[in-house]
Amino acid sequence: MSNQLFDSIVLGDRLALAKAITLVESENPNHQNEADELVSLALKLNKSSLRIGITGAPGVGKSTFINTLGTWLIKEKHKKVCVLAIDPSSQKNHGSILGDKTRMETLSMLETAYIRPSPAKGTLGGVARKTRESILLCEAAGYDTIIVETLGVGQSEYLADSLVDCLLLLLLPNAGDDLQAIKRGIMELADLIILTKADITEPARLNQAISDVANALQFIPNKFEGHKPSVCKSSINPNETVPAIWADIENFIVFQQSNGNFNSKRIVQKTEWIKEAVKEKLTTDFFNDPNIKKAIDVSLSEWLTGKNSLNALVDAIISKRKI
Repeated sequence: MSNQLFDSIVLGDRLALAKAITLVESENPNHQNEADELVSLALKLNKSSLRIGITGAPGVGKSTFINTLGTWLIKEKHKKVCVLAIDPSSQKNHGSILGDKTRMETLSMLETAYIRPSPAKGTLGGVARKTRESILLCEAAGYDTIIVETLGVGQSEYLADSLVDCLLLLLLPNAGDDLQAIKRGIMELADLIILTKADITEPARLNQAISDVANALQFIPNKFEGHKPSVCKSSINPNETVPAIWADIENFIVFQQSNGNFNSKRIVQKTEWIKEAVKEKLTTDFFNDPNIKKAIDVSLSEWLTGKNSLNALVDAIISKRKI
C-alpha cells in the first residue's frame, strides 16, 4: 500500500500527496506504520528543494505575499511551488478554519502549485507537528520550492527556522511593527526582512520604516558571520518588488553555500528532528502508561488539598513509570 501510494506521489499525483500528508498528520496509531514507511521512502529518494519560511504577525499579509511570490516564481522562473500553510486550531476541538488557501486564489489555480493548509493543533513555534515530514513528501512529489507559512502569533516562531533554509520576516510599515525591530526573538532568526503593503503606504512613511528597521538591525548580533539581513519592500504587483526580493533570497543561499552554512544547517535541523521525535515518543508512551494515569489521579487530590508539594508529587508520579 505504502509503495503504491509513494509511486503515485513521485508521479505527481496531488491526491496521493494529500492522502500521504493526511496519514503523516494523523494521530490514529493505525496510520503510524504506513506514515513512517512513506517518510522513509522519501528520505531514500533524497530529493531536495529550496525551503523558505514566511513569518510575521497576523494581518501582515503573509498569504497575500506568498500568493504574489509563488505566482511569480511559477510564471517567471518556471518553479514548482508547494505552500505548507499553518493555521491556528481551536483548543477545544482542535478544529481549524484553514482559510489561507482562499487568500492564494491566483496561485492555487496554477497547475505546478500545491497548497496544503494544516492545523497547528497546539504545537508551539508557529508550525504544525508534522511539517518536517510534509516537506519531505512534497520534495518527493517534485516541488523544488517549498514555502512554509507560519502561524504568526508574535515573536515565538522559532521552530520555523529549524525547518527552512531562508526565513523571511514580514512587517507592517504603518502599524508600528518597524519599531518592534529593536526587540530580540524572531528578529535574531530572520534572514530577510520585508515591509509589506508598500503600494498602499505613504512613500515617506515606508522609507522611514525601512531606515528604522535597518538601523535597529545594527543592535542585533549577526545570525551568520558576515551576513546582515536585507530590508526589502513588497507590494501586490509582483513586477515592482518580487524580482529584488528573489535576488536577495538567491544571494543569501549562495552566501550560505559558499561558506558551508547551508549543509551544516541542514544537519542541525535533522539533529533537532531526532530530538523532537524522541521527546514526542517518550511523552506519548509516558502518559499512556496505566500506572502513570493512576498515579496522576491519586496525586491530584493531594495537590488540591495541599497535602504534598508539587515537586514531591511529580517525583512520585515519575517513579511509577515502567522501566
